[in-house]
Amino acid sequence: MDKKEIQEQRIKGYFIDAAKELLKGEGLSVVSVRSVADKAGYSYATLYNYFKDLNDLIFECVRDFQAECETAVKSKIKKSGQGKDKIKATVQAYVEYFTEYSGVFELFFLERMGNIGNKQSISELIYTFLDRLCEPHWKYCIAQNIFDRELADKKKRQLRFCVMGMLLFYQNRFQPENYNKFIEVLNNQMEEIIGTSYPTKNETA
Repeated sequence: MDKKEIQEQRIKGYFIDAAKELLKGEGLSVVSVRSVADKAGYSYATLYNYFKDLNDLIFECVRDFQAECETAVKSKIKKSGQGKDKIKATVQAYVEYFTEYSGVFELFFLERMGNIGNKQSISELIYTFLDRLCEPHWKYCIAQNIFDRELADKKKRQLRFCVMGMLLFYQNRFQPENYNKFIEVLNNQMEEIIGTSYPTKNETA
């Protein structure tokens, strides 16, 4: 990579960091070409040298937030056990990230896709994110005959919708009423889904 490419990547990173800071702090409603450019310290016209439009920038932010969340998750689950324990720890770390950064939560779960370019690629990134974080641990469970593939796929879907639904109710309706209660209910739900509620033949043998 030559000096010009390094400089371009650096400036592009300034715009992404500025947009991410606005999204984390105040949400998508305050993000515009001008607000991002002002925060990055460049003219708004310069932004278009690096991004097709604001939607293109937001798409990059979604990918960056996911990378940030994935790094946080991996750090927090290092000491957890394998298989089911790893899935539960991953879910807890994922939830912790989105409850800490309410602006990111709103971008991922509350904004209409039309407001961020109606990109199917963004929707797919968000919809499959938890599955992708947990995928190595589902594969471990299958390899260890804890679940067969069909049952693992079923539980994966159940867990995805459970976690998304609980996050929406907690962040948007304060149900359950506090974070500790929320985690307690979440853990109970995870036990129902990936605990011993639906044992395979190998688990009951």
